[in-house]
Amino acid sequence: MTTYNTYADAANTAVRAFLTSVGEYYLGEKFDKNSGSGKKKWETIIRNFDNKCAYCNKAKKLEMEHLVSINRREYGLHHPGNIVPCCRECNKRRRKEIVDDESGKKKKVEVNWKEQLSIICKNDKTAFEERSNRVEKSIRDNSYPDLSDNEKNSIRVMAEFLYERIKQTGGNATMLYNELVKSFVKNKV
Repeated sequence: MTTYNTYADAANTAVRAFLTSVGEYYLGEKFDKNSGSGKKKWETIIRNFDNKCAYCNKAKKLEMEHLVSINRREYGLHHPGNIVPCCRECNKRRRKEIVDDESGKKKKVEVNWKEQLSIICKNDKTAFEERSNRVEKSIRDNSYPDLSDNEKNSIRVMAEFLYERIKQTGGNATMLYNELVKSFVKNKV
C-alpha cells in the first residue's frame, strides 16, 4: 500500500521522536519495548493487566497505548507510566466535537483515556471504576513524571517549534528544487 507523505507527516514523526527522548530523559534510560530493560518493563505492564486489554479486559493481541497521546496536541511522553496494553479495536481513540477557543468553530478531537474507557465500559460503572483504578495504579507504579506547568509549557514550545521548523524546511527544499530545475532547464536551451 502506498502512502501519500507530506511534510506535516515528517514533522509529526519528529515531534513523536522528541517526546520519546523527553520521556527517556525522565525515565533515565532508553525505553524500547522490543529490547533490553524496556522490553522487560513492557512485559511486566502486560502481566499486571493479566495479559488483557486495559480497556475492554479481553485477552486479545495487545498493542502499546499511550494514555496521554504522544503528539503535538497532548504532548504525552513515551514512558512506562504513560502506557497500557490495549487491543487494536480499543486503541482507536474515539473522537468528540468541541468548540475551538480561538476560532469559535467546532472541531473534532480525540477523547482522553478516561473518556475512552467510559465509552468502552458503556453503562457498567463497576467495570469502569475497576479498570480506571488499575490504569491509575499502573501510572503511579511506573512513576510517570508529575511535570510542572513550566516543564509542560517548555515541552509544548519545543514540540511546536520542531513541528513548524520541519514543515518549513521541507517546503523550502521543494522551493529550492523548483528553482534549480528552472535554472537547469534554462541553461539547456
